[in-house]
Amino acid sequence: MKQRYKFPFGQDLKKVQQNNRNPKKAFVLGVYASAVHAKWFDNNGKTKVQAMAVDSEPEIFWTGENAKKIIDKIKIPNELGKLEVPKNNNLNGPSGRVLDNLYLKPLNLNRNNSWLCDLIPYSRVNKKQKKAIEKHYTIELIEKFNLNFPTIPDFDRKELNSDKRRLEILNELIHSSAKTILLLGDEPIRYFLKYFTNNKFKKLSDFGDSFDKYGKAHKLKINDKDYEVIPLCHPRQAGRLGNSSSKWGQLHDNWIKEKNKIIKHTHSTC
Repeated sequence: MKQRYKFPFGQDLKKVQQNNRNPKKAFVLGVYASAVHAKWFDNNGKTKVQAMAVDSEPEIFWTGENAKKIIDKIKIPNELGKLEVPKNNNLNGPSGRVLDNLYLKPLNLNRNNSWLCDLIPYSRVNKKQKKAIEKHYTIELIEKFNLNFPTIPDFDRKELNSDKRRLEILNELIHSSAKTILLLGDEPIRYFLKYFTNNKFKKLSDFGDSFDKYGKAHKLKINDKDYEVIPLCHPRQAGRLGNSSSKWGQLHDNWIKEKNKIIKHTHSTC
C-alpha cells in the first residue's frame, strides 16, 4: 500500500493532473504542482502563519477559484484559532492565472484545447513552508491536540530526474494528440526534452535568449513524432511572482506584444 502523505491539519496529498482527457491542440509542461494556502490566526486574532500549504490544488495550474470553500472544510481545534483565505491574491493560483493570460491567450489557446502537465504531479514543501511548519505546527501542538504529523515531502530536484515519470509524461503527450508543446522554464527542457533530443537542448537559453529568438517554435522529434516545441520562461518570471529574472520577464513581455500584433493583424484581415 502506498504511503499517504498529509498536510498540516490532515488533508491528504493528492495527484494533480489533467482532468479532461479529450484530444488537445497544445501540451503544456511545468515543474511541480502547487497547493492551497491558508492564513492561520491564533485565538486572539493574531497571525501565526501568513500562508501555510494546507491542501493540494484542486486542479492543475489552479487559478485560485473557491479557495474559501476549500479552506472552510478544514477543521482545526477551536483552541488553535482559525484558517482563512490570505488577502494577498498571489498566494493562491497565481501561476494558473499567469498561464491563462500570459501564455495560452497570446497563442490563441485556452484550457479547453490545452493539456496541462507537471514534471512532478504533486505538491512539495519548499524551505519557507518547512520553516513555518517547524516553528508553529510543533510536536508539542501535535501531541496536545492529537493532530496529524505533516508528511508532505520536501522539494528535491533529484526527483525531477525520473525515467518512470518521463514515460508517464510521454504517454500523456501521446494521449493528448497535441501537435504543439509549451515548455515552461529550464526544468521541462532539462528533465524531459533533453532525453529525446540527444542532449542538444539542456536549458532555456540553449534556444536563444534574445528578443529575436525567445519563444520561437522549433520543429523537433519526440519518440519519432514531429512536434512544434515552444520553449518559454517559467510563469514565475513572466508574472514577476516572488524572486524572478527581469531579463526573462522582459523577453516574455516582448513575446506577448509580438503575438498580440499577429492576432490583431489576423483579425483585421478576416
